Amino acid sequence: MKAFMIIGALISLELVLPKRIEKKLREECEKTGVSIEELALEALYKGVNEKIDPSDKAEVYMKLSEKYLRDADNLLAKGDYIQASEKLWGSAALMVKAVAASRGTTILSHGELFSFVRKLGEEENKPELRRLFSVASTLHQNFYENWFHEDVIKEYSEDVKQLIAELKKLIKSLSLY
Repeated sequence: MKAFMIIGALISLELVLPKRIEKKLREECEKTGVSIEELALEALYKGVNEKIDPSDKAEVYMKLSEKYLRDADNLLAKGDYIQASEKLWGSAALMVKAVAASRGTTILSHGELFSFVRKLGEEENKPELRRLFSVASTLHQNFYENWFHEDVIKEYSEDVKQLIAELKKLIKSLSLY
């Protein structure tokens, strides 16, 4: 059995799953490109016969993004640059999803993430969003390839933090704060 941490608006819980369900969950995550937390959230909403409100989704994405960013900082401090790379990517991708959700848009793929960031940069007259998001994407690739020196990862970490700060300003729902 594996335990997964789910961060919600008010609570944090640990979910213990049988290996069979864990395997199925991971396969579904790989197939759909969504995180375990996203799938769990959808299952919880379905289980209580609720529709997911876009502002709820935006809030969860934002909180997960912030959690992943803290995790990345901890991993960098420990010298685990490969895992930090993936957490930084996850943090960036989830903050993009938070902005999209706050605007009533659902993102279901990597391609949609990039298209949304490009469109967002044009709409907000912030072309640097594309560059900063591309930096985050190279960190995702580094997770698989391990080709960056630690100095590059630390520098790119600052770019991801800048991206996240810019994206937070674009979330359209003031109730998230």
